[in-house]
Amino acid sequence: MKRLLLIILALFILIQFIKIEKNDSKSEMNAISTVMEIPVEVNKIIQTSCADCHSNSTKYPWYSEIAPASWFLAQHIKEGKEKLNFSEWTTYNKDQKQHIIKDLKEVLNEREMPLKSYVLVHKELGLSENQYQILYDWVNTIQVE
Repeated sequence: MKRLLLIILALFILIQFIKIEKNDSKSEMNAISTVMEIPVEVNKIIQTSCADCHSNSTKYPWYSEIAPASWFLAQHIKEGKEKLNFSEWTTYNKDQKQHIIKDLKEVLNEREMPLKSYVLVHKELGLSENQYQILYDWVNTIQVE
């Protein structure tokens, strides 16, 4: 039993050397804010509760340095950016934008974002009913060109 615990500890220490690629590009030249004015309140909600997984700039929590938690976090960010990346909005074509807007409405209606696992660890980043409504109303004003 002692040997097994030592092996587990050694593996835990070894996996700490496997670092994730950080999502910290500061480039915003393709950001949604370059083509539309985002109301201050909406922007605050996006920056607080959405941007970590849906932009090119993540504010990493302390546990992002500890494997395997860092791996799960990196995967969540990768998946989030594949679905919607506010920092790359202008690179989407009209059909992609329409699909994203449709998905956003659905996700907001179903209260699926932010992820429950994210809010469990970051209770202060969950959305109130009012914030969901603010985002939903804003999404309904987005004109796709």
